This record gives sequence, C-alpha cells and structure tokens, in this order.
Amino acid sequence: MADVVPFSCIRPHEDRASEVASLPYDVFSLDEARSEIERHPHSFLRIDLAEATLPDSVEKHDEAIYARAKALLDESIADGTYVEDDEPSYYLYRLRAADGRSQTGVVGCASIDDYESGVIKKHEKTRADKEIDRIRHVDTCGAQTGPIFLAFRSDGAVEAVIDRVESQPSLYDFEADDGVRHTVWRVDDPVDTETIRRTFEQTSALYIADGHHRAASAVKAGLLRREAARAAGVGGPLESDHFLSVIFPSEQLTILDYNRVVADLNGLALDEFLERVGERFDVGEASEHPCKPARKGCYGMYVGGVWHPLAIKEAYRSDDPVAGLDVALLQDNLLGPVLGIGDPRTDKRIDFVGGIRGLDELARRVDMGMAVAFALHPTSIDELFAVADAGLLMPPKSTWFEPKLRSGLFIHRI
Repeated sequence: MADVVPFSCIRPHEDRASEVASLPYDVFSLDEARSEIERHPHSFLRIDLAEATLPDSVEKHDEAIYARAKALLDESIADGTYVEDDEPSYYLYRLRAADGRSQTGVVGCASIDDYESGVIKKHEKTRADKEIDRIRHVDTCGAQTGPIFLAFRSDGAVEAVIDRVESQPSLYDFEADDGVRHTVWRVDDPVDTETIRRTFEQTSALYIADGHHRAASAVKAGLLRREAARAAGVGGPLESDHFLSVIFPSEQLTILDYNRVVADLNGLALDEFLERVGERFDVGEASEHPCKPARKGCYGMYVGGVWHPLAIKEAYRSDDPVAGLDVALLQDNLLGPVLGIGDPRTDKRIDFVGGIRGLDELARRVDMGMAVAFALHPTSIDELFAVADAGLLMPPKSTWFEPKLRSGLFIHRI
C-alpha cells in the first residue's frame, strides 16, 4: 500500500513557467550552470544550484549557498513569479519529446515511511556528500524543489483519469530549448482525486526511476524534522512526512542506453585487445557504420577507427537480476578483466555517455583521444523492477531516462 497525497503546490504564475523551468541541478557542472543562468536569468537553476550565483571563493556546502537559495526562493514568491494554490491537489505532468514519445505522470507527495519500509524501492547506491547538500538545501529553504521520478505497475485506473484531465485546459503548455514539450494540469474533480488516492493505496510498490539522492535527502530531512517536532512535544503528521514526486505508469517510460568510453587499452596493442575480447565475446567484422545493439547481450564497440558488433558468449550469461544486466556483463567480462576498470564509480579512465547523445558521440570521443567506446542495449523497466524487487543495487550508470523532469514547476513547502 503506497501513501501518495495531494498538496498545496507553490508553482509558477501561468505566464512565467517557461522562464523558470530548469533541468535538474545535478546534470550541470558549476560552469555550465553559470552559463545557463546567464542565458536564462529567471531559471530555477539559480535556486536549485545557488552556488552558481556566488563567487568561486565560497566553499562547497557553505551556509551562504543555502541562505542564498532561500532568499531567491522567497523573493520569487514575494514578487509574484510563484503562486500558491489554496487547496491540496494532485497535478498531471506530461512530457512529450521531439520524436513524439510522450509520458504523463501524477504529481503528488509520497511517504517517507514508505521509503523507510521498502514500499518505495531503490536500485542505486547514494553518496553521503550529495545527500548532505540536498538535506541542507531542503531544510534551509523549508521546501522540496526537485521532484523524484517514480514508476509503478498500473492497472489502468490512473490512465483513465489522465485521459479525462488531458482533454481539459492546461495550466502550462510550453516547449523547452531541447524540443521537449511540457504540459501541466491541476486535478480538480473530487472523483478523479479519490481515484488517484485509492489507486496508489492499492499499489504494492513504487520504484525510484531517477532521483535517488533527492529522495534519500528528502527522507532524511523529513526524519530530522519529525525528531525535532517530537522532542518539542509536537505530535501528529507533518508536511515533511511526504516528499515531492512525479509518478508514471511504467508502460509509458523509455530507458535509453548508457554507454561507456575508456581512455586506454590497459597497455594492450590493438590486436592483443581484440584477441582478449574474443575470449568471452563473439566479435563481428569491422565496419565503418555504427553498431547499434539490437537486443540484450549485444554491444557495439568502436576502436581503431572502426565499429565491431559484440555478443556475449552463452557461457558467460547470467540469470541473476544484477549480474545478468548488460552493463554488468560488460563490466565483469571486459571492462574489469581486460581493461582493468576495477570500480567504475571511481576509476578516472572510464566515462559515461547518455544515449541521448547518439553513437556518433562515442566515435567522436574516441577519435578525439579516448581509446575505445561501447554502445549498450538499454536496460528495460522490467529489469529495473526485478533488481529493486530483489533488494539489490544496479551497477553505476545503468539507466538513462529521457526526457528529464523540469525543476521549478512544482514546489512542496514543508
């Protein structure tokens, strides 16, 4: 049973949404964020990554960063950039990519207790330093500003609500710079509201698709506030008992490939490297044309100016939910034993390229100085669910969800 509640949303004024909506803070470096804010001065990125508005002399995690974020948020509410809806509501958020792919999710607040009990399931490991940053951001601002991307196995009830509400006038409807169209509706009908609430109450599990650090931080900030409230003798539910989420029926989601590039061949000559790869993979003929893997267990490898199709040999496949993932098969049978990449989380010789960049980007990276690139078949949503259901964790950089949720369209004050 999942507890997902409506909330009194702080959101952009109808004519300001396209100005403030921003990609998540964690897809930008500091220099990229400063450039983005220079191009879009009202971008919510200036609140989500407030250090980009401060001098380089300000230390990481300095209190001035979070004070600046709160000041900018308060200023945006005071000057009318943001408004607050009086009645708690659910919202619908549709993202339509330039290629026509579309997904619509319910915006509401999920329970920190569900996260703690395992009703909300994880598949990635989080880092303490990243959690500390977001805990302080949430706590200082008194608000959750970045929605968590959740998925669930739907029985069709939510889709029926989506079909009805999408025929009504929207709050926002704009196209971002990257060609993704963002449309938002408020769910006003009490019957639709009850259908959404009841549907999630009957859902056995929600899955974090993207935003593990934001989720962990929101939960820990909520637990700290609960502890402080209880110490002060305050009982009952708190706003911080729930965290901002967008929850999508799994059938609507698309996971893109998350590819790898490696800086060197670990001291091997090219012919030696190809021979070693052939021990556990069937290596196809070289081609000038990119090799896009057509199915699980297949890869495209760009090395020496040409592409080779690869297929893992049957003896090295696995039925284990984690070891059988394509990213794990590549790591365990090639990146580790052949190229010496022991821990891809920390090894500086490996880099990761989201599938949105295309296979030409892999070839470009190698032609510009990297040694070898690997194109992977995308992890499926069913594989993600299987790993999470087993209580296991995926290897790093296993999934790339596209399009990305925008920050700044929904704020949950705690």
